[in-house]
Amino acid sequence: MEQEKILITGGAGYIGSVLTDHLLSRGYRVTILDNLLFGQIGLFQYAGNPNFEFVRGDARNENIMKDLLKNHDVIIPLAAIVGAPACERDPVSAQSINYDSIALLNKLRSPDQKIIFPNTNSGNGRTTGEVNCTEETPLEPISLYGQTKVAAEKELLQKPNVISLRLATVFGPSPRMRFDLLVNDFVYRAITYKYLVPFLKTKDYKRNFVHIDDVVDGFCFALEHFEDMKDQVYNLGLNEANISIAELAEKIKEHIPSLSISYADIGDDPDKRNYIVSNEKINKKGFVAKHSLDEGIEEVIKLCKMLPLANFRNA
Repeated sequence: MEQEKILITGGAGYIGSVLTDHLLSRGYRVTILDNLLFGQIGLFQYAGNPNFEFVRGDARNENIMKDLLKNHDVIIPLAAIVGAPACERDPVSAQSINYDSIALLNKLRSPDQKIIFPNTNSGNGRTTGEVNCTEETPLEPISLYGQTKVAAEKELLQKPNVISLRLATVFGPSPRMRFDLLVNDFVYRAITYKYLVPFLKTKDYKRNFVHIDDVVDGFCFALEHFEDMKDQVYNLGLNEANISIAELAEKIKEHIPSLSISYADIGDDPDKRNYIVSNEKINKKGFVAKHSLDEGIEEVIKLCKMLPLANFRNA
């Protein structure tokens, strides 16, 4: 039987450039739609693969989307302005890409077409950091990024054949590397400057983290178990990585003993997310994240020795 045809919007980005490799290795036919806003080059290696196609364009363009949707069974809409700081810098693009393009996709797609949507678990917002957030926990996003992604998830679930994966904060290497994500950022700063200065007021705020390889394996798992998982949302994170900002800093110091850590008692982190996330629902389906923080930290340490930071920001 012929493998499904998959369309990934924003597929040249941090997650998409890794996901593309995993899907092609499984024999899927993959089309990437991306406007290459950040000059990404991580997909060059697939030019000779007959199952790979690339379209340079924008997921907000109705004519492009109409044309592409005719020929694809599965859509993975990765195109987004990612992260609270990037969205605050360009709120118009954040709204139009993170939500409006998803509403357009949902309007144009057939109910039979499958969607695997990457939401963020930052929609949990401010909780005590003591109680597990499940998929049933009321969402209270505190950033424009979280608000647009939560709204997009709600929009998609109004039609059938949708799986939404609420991703923990991702870390680890990618051909389109990003050093603005918390683990990656802390490691870069530790290597480059030899010190970290998190805000004192939020040092005990907890987040959940997940390795990028587990994220793309999670997408593949959802694709392969779509009928059993469809029309539901799932938290996707590393069970052992519900940790505070201070704990993350100390974990990095285990790998970089020369690192100096101090806490700034002046100023405040605008990102006040604080939650522990339960990944039990997707674990019960058979998927468990397995790549540790230690593994990812060591990988990013190696990357920091090779890559210039200026080319790998998200804005």
